Amino acid sequence: MSTNAIHAAQPAPRPSAGGWKPFRLRQQPFFEDKNRAFWILQSAGWAGYFILRTLSGIANAMGWSYVLHTALLTATGYSITLLMGAIYRRLIRMRPILTWAISIVIVVIAAAIFSAIETWSHATFLRPGLRPEGIQFLGSILLTFSLLVAWSALYYSINYYLLLEESSDRLLRLEHQASAAQLAMLRYQLNPHFLFNTLNSISTLVLLKQTDQANAMLSRLSSFLRYTLINEPTAQVTVAQEVETLKLYLEIEKMRFEERLRPRFEIDPAASRARLPSLLLQPLVENAIKYAVTPQEEGADIEIAARRVGDRVLFTVADTGPGSEDVWVKAQQSTGVGLANIRDRLSQAYGAEHRFETESNKEGGFSVTIEIPYQVEAAEEPK
Repeated sequence: MSTNAIHAAQPAPRPSAGGWKPFRLRQQPFFEDKNRAFWILQSAGWAGYFILRTLSGIANAMGWSYVLHTALLTATGYSITLLMGAIYRRLIRMRPILTWAISIVIVVIAAAIFSAIETWSHATFLRPGLRPEGIQFLGSILLTFSLLVAWSALYYSINYYLLLEESSDRLLRLEHQASAAQLAMLRYQLNPHFLFNTLNSISTLVLLKQTDQANAMLSRLSSFLRYTLINEPTAQVTVAQEVETLKLYLEIEKMRFEERLRPRFEIDPAASRARLPSLLLQPLVENAIKYAVTPQEEGADIEIAARRVGDRVLFTVADTGPGSEDVWVKAQQSTGVGLANIRDRLSQAYGAEHRFETESNKEGGFSVTIEIPYQVEAAEEPK
């Protein structure tokens, strides 16, 4: 019978300051080991059958011969249902109409064999010389048939449930793999996009023979890429780590814009441990540089803020650029990597549990607001 059993894993005791810690039992699902679970259920079921029939016989003063009779019937039922289970294992994956038709035939044959043995045992141990006929034999086979139908129904119910659970788990794994692949694809879009822009700037510095600045930018680019590539593409980082990444990126951009680029960070300490997809904010800062700092001779201020609000985290990236609607439309349609990437990554990571909004600032420029659930590593949760 395809079923799963309990495993009580006993980890090795670990020494502590006060001595040895006691063992802890880690329970796993009962049907974790299907073969073991079948033998447990099979043995427990027929043991219960033996005990109940024996107690019934003793209560009716049937004598010890009835115990022998019941033991024989229990062994017969145990053996017959083992054979039925071996056949059912092959039938269960066939078409339903074949499964049920063949199963009914098997139950009828098994019930006839079981009843014949029961009738012989009854005539041998309880009432020697008695030969049940007609209604007596029919009553015996009906009771046996009902017992085997119940066993078969239980067998198929458990196994169909396990097949459904396996199918559901497989579907969840496939969905998770598809989501992870999508996240990885979106995340991998960022490095080439950013790398192209930075190398273009380095190339310009080389053409202008500003080799010291080009070398410094290459060094910082190396640090930035080393920092970002150590994370898996689908991994999440803390707000503190994301801010450090942004600072590395802005150091590179400061080589190009100098005093025209004026970043400012407002990070709420309560939000610093919150987790978010890596490099989620970098495209927003990149867009602010492209559409706020670059077009203006005086440059622009860029504010990156993060704060915790209850069980949510609020991120804001605001600039003091030109702030026209046309500029913002271009920012959304320019490369298809920046803002579209962020929207897709948020949808993949949080579904409907996120907010992504843009708005014009009263004093000029634009701001982008992202709101996501407050999440930390399981090990960091308060006890």
